[in-house]
Amino acid sequence: MRLAGRLKLFVVTLIFVTFAIGIWGCAKRVEDSPKGKVRVMTTLFTIFDFARNVGGDAVEVSLLVPPGVEVHTFEPKPQDIIKTKDTDLFIYTGDAMEPWVRTFLKSVDSSLLVVVDASHGIVLSKVKHGHDHGDKDSHHDDHHHGEEAAHHHHGNLDPHIWLDFANAQKMVDTIAEALAAKDPGHKETYLKNASNYKAKLDALDRAYRQTLATCQKKVIIHGGHFAFNYLAKRYGLDYESAYPGSFDAEPTPRRLIELRKQLKEHGLDTVFYEELIDPRTAEIIAKDTGSSVRKLHGAHNVSKEEMDRGVTFLQLMEGNLEGLRAGLKCKEK
Repeated sequence: MRLAGRLKLFVVTLIFVTFAIGIWGCAKRVEDSPKGKVRVMTTLFTIFDFARNVGGDAVEVSLLVPPGVEVHTFEPKPQDIIKTKDTDLFIYTGDAMEPWVRTFLKSVDSSLLVVVDASHGIVLSKVKHGHDHGDKDSHHDDHHHGEEAAHHHHGNLDPHIWLDFANAQKMVDTIAEALAAKDPGHKETYLKNASNYKAKLDALDRAYRQTLATCQKKVIIHGGHFAFNYLAKRYGLDYESAYPGSFDAEPTPRRLIELRKQLKEHGLDTVFYEELIDPRTAEIIAKDTGSSVRKLHGAHNVSKEEMDRGVTFLQLMEGNLEGLRAGLKCKEK
């Protein structure tokens, strides 16, 4: 009886210890991080800024794509795998924007890493190559995104969802929910921070709507990638980009001629260009038309100087509004 009792006690103890180790293992990442913070790895600057605003002092947020690197050409390096293994949450925009993520995460191979697709629940707008842009939308579809990953381009889906500030608010909610699930002890903090930040996005949306409703011109001529379709649709503007939907395709001479023609037809004197990309395409369109070139920041990523200065998504979007106000001849404040 004594032997049986001891054996029973040993089995019960073993079960308890195994259970405790499992619980300890799940919490280990948060405990091992500086001051118990949740460690978050993000891809684009927009996600980085959303996560640090939602997480506040309870999180440590890193940006996988280094400042100054153009995100469409980014390819992860072995050290990126190592950095990501040591984090708790990996947040990316979605398969249409970062088609390399699925393969990358297979290399990370961490059972404790929580992966968050910030585009969850958002309708992605369809675009057609050659700038015959359809108005139909497509729900987030894993099979379709898998095809995009294989071809390493955006395909027929526009992934720049954050430039519709209603979508940006949904992304903030998704990030807050993921943080709350990972770190329930700070759930109320995350939800409150998210609510406060969404209020700022809502105010930004109102400022855009009020300002852009007063513009004399309603066409954005863009010498960059097809990034501002969501923004233009939201505020009743027409948007023309030099580049096809695929990030690795160059604008054709025919397309540049078309844009110069539209510039003259609409009486425009501003051609916008994209951050972290040589503005040469915009300059070619503007040449001999008397037009100036002006940056329109997509917030994919920021320069090292901008990062060191502590620039935020809201500041970049406020700067865009001022640029659009000037370029589209809107009323002054």
